[in-house]
Amino acid sequence: MIEDVAPRDVWEALMSDPDAVLVDVRTHAEWNFVGVPELGEAGKQPVLISWTGPVSVAEHPEFLEGLRAAHIGVEAKIYFLCRSGVRSKAAALVARGAGYRHVFNIKDGFEGPLDARGHRGTVAGWKMEGLPWKQG
Repeated sequence: MIEDVAPRDVWEALMSDPDAVLVDVRTHAEWNFVGVPELGEAGKQPVLISWTGPVSVAEHPEFLEGLRAAHIGVEAKIYFLCRSGVRSKAAALVARGAGYRHVFNIKDGFEGPLDARGHRGTVAGWKMEGLPWKQG
């Protein structure tokens, strides 16, 4: 089971734990047009490794290569982020299966669920919490 962590709690962990890492698994288009977390205040940058497809280590060797290339140790606390918390949970499961011990899913992702009008970013998530972010 992968623990869901509220965005504000993730921000606090990133600020206080030098080994905490945010891995954003959205697509290039999402990073560029929707935005990315701004972690400069924590002295960090998000690690951008796109995730697509089903939950299977064998089908995502490039994802694991991305984690290794980012020099993320297996003991680091890794917080995975996507748009709504679905892809990031799958990515966290694969990372755990590959030996990363402390993996978490950022609850409601960057934009959160749809509101009554079908819009994201107004109900929950990183942006709605007012946490730092920048346009791609």
